[in-house]
Amino acid sequence: MAGLSPQRTWRIVHSEASRGWGGQEHRVLAELVGFKQRGSEVWLLAPDDAELCTRAEAAGISTAPFNDAKWRYPFEAVRLACWLRRIKPDVLNTHSSRDGWLVGLAGRLARVPLIVRTRHVDVGYSNPRISRHAFATFADLVLTTSDRITAHLRETFQLPDERVVTMPTGIDLNRFSADGKSADLGPAPVVGMLSVLRSWKGHRIFLEAARLLTRDGFPCRFVIVGEGPGRAGILKMRDEFGLKDRLELLGHREDVPEILRGMNLLVIPSTAHEGVPQVGLQALACETPVIGSDVGGIPQIIRPGETGRLFPSGDAAALAAAIQETISHPEQTRAMTERGRVMVESRHSLDSMLDKLDALYQRHIPPAH
Repeated sequence: MAGLSPQRTWRIVHSEASRGWGGQEHRVLAELVGFKQRGSEVWLLAPDDAELCTRAEAAGISTAPFNDAKWRYPFEAVRLACWLRRIKPDVLNTHSSRDGWLVGLAGRLARVPLIVRTRHVDVGYSNPRISRHAFATFADLVLTTSDRITAHLRETFQLPDERVVTMPTGIDLNRFSADGKSADLGPAPVVGMLSVLRSWKGHRIFLEAARLLTRDGFPCRFVIVGEGPGRAGILKMRDEFGLKDRLELLGHREDVPEILRGMNLLVIPSTAHEGVPQVGLQALACETPVIGSDVGGIPQIIRPGETGRLFPSGDAAALAAAIQETISHPEQTRAMTERGRVMVESRHSLDSMLDKLDALYQRHIPPAH
């Protein structure tokens, strides 16, 4: 990025209480690996049974465990503070609710120069006066993955504008591109979803749209990629909607670029909580057409008529119409995917995200530290 000061190397600790593996955990690992490759020293604090911990160790990242049982918080906070004092990080970045409180407190006790709290999803707060401490008392700076989450946090907790910064996840443009092998997903056109199988990801809306298109004889197949607690319910709906021969659940896949290149269309029908979805940026980078619901940070990257198509969240009929329009107008759709790739290259690359983070660290940490 033009105008930035020369990069410094840092001592950075990330913490993540989640045991799962989704976009949030991908983001944590991307930052750790990215700064390690730039010469910084990095560590991950996570439960030792977390998938992120296993993947971080495989990537050569130093890890340390913590116990997030609530009854242990006072003892664990002191233990973690002692650990932080020993390694003397410049930056401590917490990500989930439990580590936001526990590790944030430890960071304050250890006097870490910069404590960052990253908020990946948009949720409500039943007691804002209490929750505010996680974003103010135990954090110096809050990062979010969308402008909507940023605005929500500023308003809910009365935080100054400069304390909350939008930072969508950067995409590896070498890995995610239109060039390369495509997964064989069966006869085209293939319309798919790729996400953790959670209720708010909108799988029911996707299946309802698939039922409408099937009823109307529109020639396409449907795939769902991912795993999660919603799998049994999705299988039940598939059978109830008569989609057993038209919709396939592929489970968890590591070959995400190949999957995206193998789709004729990616759908992001989320009903709540969504920041700027990484899979949307990944699809745009692969020049795969995208339809998204109008919630959260999705409209920040899926701009109607420019980089994709939007539909009103929860409206299966509108989604079915958008799918039909996307596939039936290939030249118009191709122009959108080309503009989407340009947008990701110019604003949402992994290197660009790391540069912006580096600039933030320089702005908040004295050079003499």
